[in-house]
Amino acid sequence: MKLSDFDFHLPENLIATRPANPRSSARLLVAEGDAISDAHVFDLPDWLRPGDRLVLNDTRVIPARLSGRRHRDSAQGPVSASIEATLLDPQADGTWAALIKPLKKVKTGEVIRFSDQLSAELDRVADGQAFLRFNLTGQDFDAALEQAGAMPLPPYIAAKRPADAQDKTDYQTIWARNSGAVAAPTASLHFDEALMEALTARGVSVSYVTLHVGAGTFLPVKVEDVTTHKMHAEWGRVSAEAVSEIRETKAIGGRVIPVGTTALRLIESAARSGQIVPWEGDTDIFIYPGFQFYVTDALITNFHLPKSTLLMLVSALMGQDRMQEVYEHAIAQNYRFFSYGDGSLLIP
Repeated sequence: MKLSDFDFHLPENLIATRPANPRSSARLLVAEGDAISDAHVFDLPDWLRPGDRLVLNDTRVIPARLSGRRHRDSAQGPVSASIEATLLDPQADGTWAALIKPLKKVKTGEVIRFSDQLSAELDRVADGQAFLRFNLTGQDFDAALEQAGAMPLPPYIAAKRPADAQDKTDYQTIWARNSGAVAAPTASLHFDEALMEALTARGVSVSYVTLHVGAGTFLPVKVEDVTTHKMHAEWGRVSAEAVSEIRETKAIGGRVIPVGTTALRLIESAARSGQIVPWEGDTDIFIYPGFQFYVTDALITNFHLPKSTLLMLVSALMGQDRMQEVYEHAIAQNYRFFSYGDGSLLIP
């Protein structure tokens, strides 16, 4: 299985830099059987059946992108330089792993000030990552980060425009409640209160799981033999309650449909024994064609980057030839791609 098998040409103008407004007005490509249909996300109740269950990732994106300054005394007097930091994940020792630019300019023990309230000392550097020890913890840290930080928009959006105040709403799901992600579960961004009410009226149930999406979700695959690619690890939890609900849905013949690849990766991580069980920990599950699905019956997801692990995941679910047809249709019909783009309902 070669990396080039998952490549395609995407016109630059199809990369979305803002979401649809309202959220559920985004377009929805439905691939079921041999058919491909064009709809909108607000039509989702028409495509789902009473007894179906959506699995939603309730992670909350933190405003992980910080701009600060370091100050140092030199032979020429006090000097100051701007520093950009993107937080990755908290460590057991109380530090935060972070990407810093320019990393070479900051010395161990040096303090970077991000706001009047928030500063951090460079504790150490390892494997190209900085480890920052902040002056605040707990709710004080959360409040200061909310004020000082910007949403960590994906690289392909950040290259076109900076994050702004609107992204703090746009890049967060309406059910976000467990802080820890540095990237949004983007298929879930299409859902608004009106759509949730319509789904409930249709007889569609929901279950919540938590996967803290990491920056590694944007890392490119660099090996030509994709089976040798090493996935990044992300922390997740599937509760006993969610497991009970999912098993009950299966028992009555309903379909289990994760919303987003993050929810799918998590429930399949919890089901590697053949049946889903309560689960908590780091998952580095890599799903590519040939993978055995034990829980997932269909998937709601956005359109993914060429040569990405997410494109490999949907190809595992639907088949490579089928996904090629889906993407050719999406490009021909000017669907909007990536995190703020349109959605798809994939039913194998």
